[in-house]
Amino acid sequence: MKKINPKYIFVVGGVMSSVGKGVAAASIGKILQSKGYRVENIKCDMYVNIDAGTIRPAEHGEVFVGEDGVEADQDLGNYERFTGQISTRENYITTGQVYQEVIRRERNLEYGGEDVEVVPDIPNEIIRRIKECQQKNNADIIVTEFGGTVGEYQLVLFLEAARMMKAQNPQDVYFVMVSYLPTPSLLGEQKSKPTQTAIRILNSAGIIPDIILCRARDKVADSIKNTISTVCSLDKERIISAPDVYSIYDIPVNFEKENFGATILKAMGLKSKKSGMKDWEKFSKKIKNIKKEINIGIVGKYFNFKSCRDTYISVIESINHASWAHNKRPNIIWLDSEKYEKDPKELKELKKLNGIIVPGGFGKRGTEGMIMVAEYARKNKIPYFGLCLGMQILTIEFARNVLGLTDANSIELNPKTTNPVICTMEDQKDKIRTKNYGGTMRLGACLARLSEDSLSFRAYGKKNISERHRHRYEFNNEYKEDLKNNGLRIAGINIQRNLVEIVEVENHPWMVGVQFHPEFKSQPLKPHPLFYDFIKSLY
Repeated sequence: MKKINPKYIFVVGGVMSSVGKGVAAASIGKILQSKGYRVENIKCDMYVNIDAGTIRPAEHGEVFVGEDGVEADQDLGNYERFTGQISTRENYITTGQVYQEVIRRERNLEYGGEDVEVVPDIPNEIIRRIKECQQKNNADIIVTEFGGTVGEYQLVLFLEAARMMKAQNPQDVYFVMVSYLPTPSLLGEQKSKPTQTAIRILNSAGIIPDIILCRARDKVADSIKNTISTVCSLDKERIISAPDVYSIYDIPVNFEKENFGATILKAMGLKSKKSGMKDWEKFSKKIKNIKKEINIGIVGKYFNFKSCRDTYISVIESINHASWAHNKRPNIIWLDSEKYEKDPKELKELKKLNGIIVPGGFGKRGTEGMIMVAEYARKNKIPYFGLCLGMQILTIEFARNVLGLTDANSIELNPKTTNPVICTMEDQKDKIRTKNYGGTMRLGACLARLSEDSLSFRAYGKKNISERHRHRYEFNNEYKEDLKNNGLRIAGINIQRNLVEIVEVENHPWMVGVQFHPEFKSQPLKPHPLFYDFIKSLY
């Protein structure tokens, strides 16, 4: 069979952000995969940060860690969950990366003495990175999502890169715009003017959209489709409804109801090699009919300023995947640990929970309240799952209240503690001293070996595992034997570096802490083993 030229799809936003561009891009990838094509997704972010690792989760949402340790935008998590592809540095581009590389090349005389200009050299570097991802992964189709909206100044050079690619290879480059159709409550009808404006702004950058995804509360009316079709000279079949749905996993199924896959393949001059997302459709239908609820508390640090969903999206989705697999509907309750520090009596609200999760985080704020939660869960036999920081909290609580080391703590939380049961990793000490923070933590996939008498071994069903990490502090091995002798099982070890990866409380229904982030590897049709086992322990 004749090999096709690689195709490039750019997904851009209209005049409003946070309307689901990321899951739309992920859904496009899923649909094209279901048609038999090898797809890769890329996220382009406009900020000058080199990566997302130095941005507060409350500011920008979750930092998603790829297999190779890239600290990226949360949308890479959506791509992985929808397509099963493994995200690496090639799947993530920022303005900071682009300028850094252009300046590096200029300093090394790699431009042959020519003057280096914003245009075309910055767009050319963006193009190089997109094509590098295609070549590395031998992808048939690259779906590239641009962060932000078409009217934002910082997007100009990315749009120019896409326009240049279209000019060079008009048959291989296509544009999908995700635009919102508001429905004013007093009028009760959808309005297309914001979308019309977004189309004109995109046209002014020399780009004509090939597909319009119309985000709205309800399905898009035919009259609105006719209006948009006229405004942008686009066939009506290329204007696709994207209404609010029960879950994000309905989105590709919903798109296919309007023949999105066939439409975009036709636009690109391609034919379907196979057809169907039957397993996905079955899954989408199943989760709507689950009735039995379980109450899961999340004791977080980053939900006072922004949506909890953005900040802990991978944790939430991992809970969903595992709960749905057990035919349970998760009811997530957000718990403010600082409240318990002010009034320990408030801990009584934990009685209504089936299980508790303490996710990752940095800094001292709220951690004493988390330790109180861990103690309550241990004494009252409530299933507890600690992720990264949550594992360290479990260890500190156990050392204080079982070993009697009343000032036990983490060096991060109290540098003066005389019992640092959580200490600074050796390779991190100089980095912290010199404030070398960006991209320098223990990052990405690392191997661990499980103890065969552990809950974790039972959950995974195998002895050797690989999980993704993001931390600077570790379990202090000087306390290992004392903790083990008093009932803290060391369930997982990184053999190469002798690092404790998993701890479990003995004589407890399910109290597990992991130094890694299992939430980054959970998928809708393949829940992570530890989340699956955690949910199983709740009923």
